[in-house]
Amino acid sequence: MRIAMVSEHASPLACLGGVDAGGQNVHVAALSAALVARGHEVVVYTRADQSALPRRVRMASGVQVEHVHAGPPREVPKDELLPYMDAFAVQLARRWRLDPPDVVHGHFWMSGLAAIKAAGVTATPVLQTFHALGTVKRRWQGAGDTSPTARIGLERRVACSVDRIIATCTDEVAELSAMGAAEGRIDVVPCGVDLDLFKTVDPQPPRGDRPARLLVVGRLVERKGIEDAVRAMAYLPDTELVVVGGPSPHELAGDPEIARLAAIARECGTVGRVTFTGRVTHDELPAVIRGADVLLAVPWYEPFGIVPLEAMACGVPVVATAVGGLLDTIVAGVTGVFVEPRNPAAIAAATQGLLADERGRAAMGAAGRKRAQSRYGWDWVARKTEESYLSVLAEHRDAVRTAEAIR
Repeated sequence: MRIAMVSEHASPLACLGGVDAGGQNVHVAALSAALVARGHEVVVYTRADQSALPRRVRMASGVQVEHVHAGPPREVPKDELLPYMDAFAVQLARRWRLDPPDVVHGHFWMSGLAAIKAAGVTATPVLQTFHALGTVKRRWQGAGDTSPTARIGLERRVACSVDRIIATCTDEVAELSAMGAAEGRIDVVPCGVDLDLFKTVDPQPPRGDRPARLLVVGRLVERKGIEDAVRAMAYLPDTELVVVGGPSPHELAGDPEIARLAAIARECGTVGRVTFTGRVTHDELPAVIRGADVLLAVPWYEPFGIVPLEAMACGVPVVATAVGGLLDTIVAGVTGVFVEPRNPAAIAAATQGLLADERGRAAMGAAGRKRAQSRYGWDWVARKTEESYLSVLAEHRDAVRTAEAIR
């Protein structure tokens, strides 16, 4: 198949760890690469955020990334991109008139808007992965939600207009159904993990005299619950917390979110036990994860959550909030422990229980690796996604035949 991936703000070429660069970038890059490995041709269309970017870049995986000029050629926060989606769609339509794909797969709601409009020119079927839903974001963030006011209505339009939705977890299906999407047109295919990169190492490097190490990895945005992890340290003496994510290491001093979290550490009396590293490369991350005794994944809500899966693949147990996609990936008491969101004391209690049980932690780590291998490798995810594409194409062909017969 000739597959067009539309990912307006999340380029597979972007550096991870920034406010708008995270799991979606990983998902689009890895899924596209796995589909290429299965013999398909994949082009990812993303917005050009610099004027000097080449029109098309071929990645080592064989995935082609095409930069679409829509809006100013600079970084724009994703919540401010909606006014440029019509221009984005126009550019896509021009390309697809000359070189139509077999299927279009939109990633995030604004990509869905552009994909539907552009694919209408060539009558190409469209599938959609939302990665996050405005209804959930509004529920948890309230007045702090910076999404465009039109998001929820437009997102509902996308959900009810595309040929198929590929949801990343079962919790999302209920949310989509409440928006009016037909459950029969929703397939659940999880995000995946690179099992060759994220793996266990035997023997593990000795801890030596260092205290137990807890780890948080992710974008430094409020809903990720990093403040709750920092506050939990007040209940956890003889431990250290490493926070990975945010700006590059040389920019840490000027980052307002780092300053806010550091102030909370001072307030809690844990200065010296909380370290902010800034972003690390994707290739460096497995070693960082393996150096931890426990990963804390404690967001207020989480559409899927790739980092806990990466920790499981590395054999590291997880303390996680019982929300969203984490309910699918983590097995309570087997690969990790669930806590309620926004509760530092509960995070600390669950973590203390794991740190006190070395044998139990090892068993959870081994179970996590086994679970990641059994159902979250990218080849498996690509095969399930391919099945959705083929199903939609078969429906599309049948509809065309029916229309021709009527005429």
